[in-house]
Amino acid sequence: MAASFFSDFGLMWYLEELKKEEFRKFKEYLKQMTLHLELKQIPWTEVKKASREELANLLIKHYEEQQAWNITLRIFQKMDRKDLCVKVMRERRGYTQTYQAHAKQKFSRLWSSKSVTEIHLYFREEVKQEECEHLDHLFAPTETGKQPRTVVIQGPQGIGKTTLLMKLLMAWSDNKIFRDRFLYTFYFCCRELRELPATSLADLISREWPDPAAPITEIVSQPERLLFVIDSFEELQGGLNEPDSALCHDVMEKRPVQVLLSSLLRRKMLPEASLLVAVQPVCPKALRDRVAISEIYEPRGFNESDRLVYFCCFFKDPKRALEAFNLVRESEQLFSICQIPLLCWILCTSLKQEMQKGKDLTVTCQSTTSVYSSFIFNVFTPEGAEGPTPQSQRQLKALCSLAAEGMWTDTFEFREDDLRRNGVVDADIPALLGTKVLLKYGERESSYVFLHACVQEFCAALFYLLKSHLDHPHPAVRCVQELLVAHFEKTRRAHWIFLGCFLTGLLNKQEQRKLDAFFGFQLSQEIKQQLHQCLKSLGEHGDPQGQVDALAIFYCLFEMQDPAFVKQAVNLLHKADFHIIDNADLVVSAYCLKYCSSLRKLSFSVQNVFQKEDEHSSASDYSLVCWHHICSVLTTSGHLTELQVQDSTLSESTFVTWCNQLRHPSCRLQRLGGQLFEVLFYQPDLKYLSFTLTKLSRDDVRSLCDALNYPSGNVKELALVNCFLSPVDCEVLAFLLTNNKKLTYLNVSCNHLDTGLPLLCEALCNPDAVLVYLMLAYCHLSEQCCEYISEMLLHNKSVRYLDLGANVLKDEGLKTLCEALKHPDCRLDSLCLVKCFITAAGCEDLASALISNQSLKILQIGCNEIGDMGVKLLCGALMHPDCRLEVLGWVLPSSCACCKDLASVLTSSKTLQQLNLTLNALDYAGVVVLCEALRHPECALQVLGLRKTDFDEETQALLMAEEERNPNLTITDDCDAITRVEI
Repeated sequence: MAASFFSDFGLMWYLEELKKEEFRKFKEYLKQMTLHLELKQIPWTEVKKASREELANLLIKHYEEQQAWNITLRIFQKMDRKDLCVKVMRERRGYTQTYQAHAKQKFSRLWSSKSVTEIHLYFREEVKQEECEHLDHLFAPTETGKQPRTVVIQGPQGIGKTTLLMKLLMAWSDNKIFRDRFLYTFYFCCRELRELPATSLADLISREWPDPAAPITEIVSQPERLLFVIDSFEELQGGLNEPDSALCHDVMEKRPVQVLLSSLLRRKMLPEASLLVAVQPVCPKALRDRVAISEIYEPRGFNESDRLVYFCCFFKDPKRALEAFNLVRESEQLFSICQIPLLCWILCTSLKQEMQKGKDLTVTCQSTTSVYSSFIFNVFTPEGAEGPTPQSQRQLKALCSLAAEGMWTDTFEFREDDLRRNGVVDADIPALLGTKVLLKYGERESSYVFLHACVQEFCAALFYLLKSHLDHPHPAVRCVQELLVAHFEKTRRAHWIFLGCFLTGLLNKQEQRKLDAFFGFQLSQEIKQQLHQCLKSLGEHGDPQGQVDALAIFYCLFEMQDPAFVKQAVNLLHKADFHIIDNADLVVSAYCLKYCSSLRKLSFSVQNVFQKEDEHSSASDYSLVCWHHICSVLTTSGHLTELQVQDSTLSESTFVTWCNQLRHPSCRLQRLGGQLFEVLFYQPDLKYLSFTLTKLSRDDVRSLCDALNYPSGNVKELALVNCFLSPVDCEVLAFLLTNNKKLTYLNVSCNHLDTGLPLLCEALCNPDAVLVYLMLAYCHLSEQCCEYISEMLLHNKSVRYLDLGANVLKDEGLKTLCEALKHPDCRLDSLCLVKCFITAAGCEDLASALISNQSLKILQIGCNEIGDMGVKLLCGALMHPDCRLEVLGWVLPSSCACCKDLASVLTSSKTLQQLNLTLNALDYAGVVVLCEALRHPECALQVLGLRKTDFDEETQALLMAEEERNPNLTITDDCDAITRVEI
């Protein structure tokens, strides 16, 4: 046995195999055996209380590794745990050490192999301490056993996923991580494996083994101690799409590579093994849908100090390095892309090229487009030449044509026939490879990729400045207008990140001069007109489905750096909805919003930008300037009436700027949602306020209510949904309801208010109360609360809409409510009792109330276990001539009898106009019964809520035919529209 065996793999793994009673016996045997062998004793008190990990450490501490192992093995033999003895004897043969030595040599070679960035020259190959600790923790065995884990490393191209895997595998081969977890780690790169013919998992393992005779039986005998590392999973076409029946279980069975890896990931083969999968962000949906993912880890790429180190090493001259770094640091966009090592190399290369030509770097750093255009035009200009040659012009045009085809066909790997179709002849390939813009891909000689997807996007955008899409040899390439619309949509093509930005960035006057110098012509003016027309169309037709990402538009306009055009363009938009997640987003949105004067509705969130300020930290001055520009839209846009700030983390100074703008006399805001201060209520036009999903403290609630009582305030609707309110807050809310004579709508759903409810009800018993809508859904109310609600209903003359859904009211609470509903003084028009734990027994009281109450027009009683009897009781009430109900929403038991009862209601009720059955699982027979009732001449129903797509084709045809027959009937799945009735 190798001397390092014990420390390499740790005793804890074997102790984890022992059950609780076996572990106790192990300790007793340890005490006896060390006495028998006359060895130094470990204090029994320490042994007795030690966990498995602690006992392993005690053995290592008190005995030499060889001796500690001999003791452990003898105890396993004495305990008759032959299985553990066999596993240990296998490991003692040295297979793991042999493989580790091979892995270390292989991955060290891959790490230092020539790459474009030459990152290995600047950074050590060790895994960073924080990465090492995090990844080691992900696969650490737990006290409950050694469950297999599937960890996904997700990140954009070039962020360093493969680099991290290389470093991780070298760390494992050096026993720095996973030392107590994995005997073997096998690395599979999908880019290299996807062209293999049918093979087996055993063959894939053998490819990684140092000699042809891999001990497969030994390796897979302990699958729980295997880690399979799968790199570039997105390269595997059709991965995970196979049906379960197509997967395999046998490691020796030959199948297509994608089937083998899918079998591993979906736990059909070696289900006890752990998996580490590296993938680009475009792929995880397929993974999440078909694979049980334990955790997703996102590498951060270069941090700020890494970027500085890289600049210093790249430029060699410290003065030049700092000059370039400081310029880039001033641009949020450029500094952000430097997080990705490969893009950092492109940026540094571009700046170095410009330095060598004596050009002003501030011009190059003006925009992301400027950096890429400088890079591309320089590498296609022969060294020492004033300009390009006709040959290099032709080569770049052909490359741009190839890039455009790839973007529209979602292709990023090209064969030689793709190159030839777009004008790249065989003789051009060495020159293109020399520019590094085009690279050979994998081990196949005839496969090529662009240096980075961003480079392909830039070249694709450049194509439109040189040719019309009609001149492209591939029919998939579309016009500029379609490109822009696709880029602006939130559901855009997953691979389109910067395409639209590069297209608009090339319209900048400085970029046009570069184009003129390189090609002698460009189509900038035509594209600018098409951009204007596209934005005009978006402004005129609006965005009813919410598909347009305003931030995508802002980024495109920002790249242009043309204030006159930006001002004209943003004022074509009337609505903006976006999310600010970093400083780059903040800068871009501020740049565009400061020009807005026609915006009517603004909705956005702010995250990871403004942290809570204290004496040690504050938001940067530049960030606050940008924030001021965003807030200024409140006063510069005379049409802005609706503002929603969602899930935002703002600081005190940003609130001050915000509030100052809202207090400005030119602010015309009417609807406001988000995290706001009391000074906002100096705004007299503000009528709607939402704090939904905002955590409010006790002081926040008090300040809010004080502000709402301010004499000049005119807020009519207040939403405090899921704001972490407690019963204590009901005191100030009650004071608000007593004193405020303008607030007619209050939604405090999804808060824990149970014992505070009596205070609210008491306030609403005031004869001067004006509240009309009261929403108390999911407020942890019990049947006892119904006594206070009933009292309020008897004394209050204003509340017409009451939502008590998702509270445990039960039949007892409903009985109390119904006593109030039957009283002639009850004015309630609408009642929601969805999911209130009501049974058929409660329906008797409710049926009686429906007949007695002449005001109630809307009732929602879905998701209650009322059964067939409950349905019969309610239907009997609905058919009574004194029942005035107009809108009903409920869930029927899935029985034919219920449908017949309901059909009787439809043919008898003179008032029922809307029926919501969207949550019902009706069959064809039930729908037939309903349709027969709908055809009855006495049926007054106008709206029927059903999800037609839930039914088979025959049932859908039946429903559509009924709609065509009855022009006064609408069958829809819009539940909100069904129950939205003016009261």
